[in-house]
Amino acid sequence: MYKFLFRPLLFRLTSDYAHEITIKSASLLGNYKWLQKSTEALYGYSNRSLEQKIGGLRFPNPIGLAAGFDKNGTAAPFMQSLGFGFIEIGSVTANSCIGNPKPRTFRLTEDKSLINRLGLNNEGALTIARRLKYRELTIPMGINIAKTHDPSITGEKAIEDYRTSFELVKNIADYITLNISCPNTTEGKTFEEPEALDYLLQSLGIENDASLPPVFIKFSVDLDDSQLLELLDICEGYTIEGYVATNTSSLRDNLQTSESVVHRMGKGGLSGRAISKKSTATIEKIHSYTKGLKTIIGVGGISSTEDAIEKLKAGADLLQIYTGLVYEGPALVKKINRGLVAYMEKHGIDHVYHIRKIKNLQGK
Repeated sequence: MYKFLFRPLLFRLTSDYAHEITIKSASLLGNYKWLQKSTEALYGYSNRSLEQKIGGLRFPNPIGLAAGFDKNGTAAPFMQSLGFGFIEIGSVTANSCIGNPKPRTFRLTEDKSLINRLGLNNEGALTIARRLKYRELTIPMGINIAKTHDPSITGEKAIEDYRTSFELVKNIADYITLNISCPNTTEGKTFEEPEALDYLLQSLGIENDASLPPVFIKFSVDLDDSQLLELLDICEGYTIEGYVATNTSSLRDNLQTSESVVHRMGKGGLSGRAISKKSTATIEKIHSYTKGLKTIIGVGGISSTEDAIEKLKAGADLLQIYTGLVYEGPALVKKINRGLVAYMEKHGIDHVYHIRKIKNLQGK
C-alpha cells in the first residue's frame, strides 16, 4: 500500500516537507497508546532467534532506526510501535541549531538514495535530554551526539562543546554514539583527525568511568584503509563498546542519476543504496581488525532482507535503516525480520548471530 498510495503522494512534496510531515505525524500519533498498540499489532514481529543481549542491553531484534530521522526524540514512542529493535536519536549538539537553509534534502530515486545537508538541526542537548528523561520505551534508545554546527567552536571549545552534550545524555541514553564524521557543517571539519579523536576520547573520560553507558564511534564511509585502521588503533585504547559503520558519503560514486541533476543538488551526505557496498566493506574491515570482539552496527543502503544478510555476514551485530524507510515504507522492519527468520530456518541456523558463520559457504 505504501509504494502504490502513500509514497507517490509524499514524493510529490519536497523531501524536506515530506520528512517534516512524517515527524510531526509520528510525534502526534505517539501520544495515543491505543494507536501505538494497533500499529504494533500490524507492524510488530517477534522471534526468539532475533533477540540479542549486547552491552548489557536486550535487543528484541537487530533492526534499528538510524540517527537523522528523529533528531529531537519526539517521534520515538510511535517509531517503536513500527517494530524496531532499538532507536537512535540525534544527532544532538550542545547548542540548538536551525541547520542549513532549505532545500537541504534531495531524493535520487533511480539510486534509492538521498543527499542531505541538514546541518545538525536540533533543539539542543538540554532540551532533548529533558524530553527523553521521561520517555516510555521498551527497547534500547541510543543518543547520537556531535559538535555544534558553528565554525567559531574549535580547539578546546569544541571539546567542551562535546563534553557538555555527553554529560547531559549519559544518564539518559541506553548507549551513546559519538558522531565524529558528520560532513554537513559549514567548516567541514570532523573529529576523524587522529589527534583530535584521541584528545576527545581522553577528555570524555571514557577509559575511566565504568558507570557510563556503552559508547560507540560512528565512522565515515569515505575513509581509506589506512585512515580507518589508524582511528581503530586509537579507539581500541579506550573502553569502546563498538562502532557504527557508516555515516554518509561526501562523494558521488557509481550513481545512475544523471551527473547534471546531482550537480544541481549540491553538497551533502549521500545515503542509501549508493553507499551500500562501501558500507559493507567498512564493516568487514572493522570486524577483521577487532577479530569479531567488538559490536558493529551496520548502516548504509539496507532496504531488503538480502541487504541485511549481506551486512550480517560482513560482521555486523545490529543494523540501522533510514533511507530504506523512505523508499520501502514502514513495513520494511517487519519484512526484514521475517525474512531473516525464514533465511535461518532454510539454512538450519538457530540464531541471527550465527548468520555470519555461513558466509563462505557456496549457495548461501
